[in-house]
Amino acid sequence: MLKKVTGIGGILFKCQNPDQLKSWYSKHLGIETNAYGATFDWRNPGNPEEKGCTQWCPFSKDTTYFQPSTQDFMINYRVENLEELFHLLVEEGVTILDKIETYSYGKFLHILDLEGNKIELWEPIENEQ
Repeated sequence: MLKKVTGIGGILFKCQNPDQLKSWYSKHLGIETNAYGATFDWRNPGNPEEKGCTQWCPFSKDTTYFQPSTQDFMINYRVENLEELFHLLVEEGVTILDKIETYSYGKFLHILDLEGNKIELWEPIENEQ
């Protein structure tokens, strides 16, 4: 059986001023931020050699990245074997928004859920896990 979602890869959300918000979180909560937000590294408790991360990403309120959803958030889910999952989602009639894009840090695909929320699926590249 295909294992689908393996965890939360990131929380992406809209805000008025991403840079000010990152500074606030850094100052008051000690979150070390970068250009994209923050990266929380972790290890798989069942396999401590396996590393992973979860992203925290504030976006400008006027971003078009979350479209066609009108929500102020998007969840990034970590998945295994995105290519195989893509074909399964097509067979199941899930709304697919784009094609699989591959970057040095992973493969991505965007879909819509039943209520029109945009979802980002991410298969990390092995060296990122």
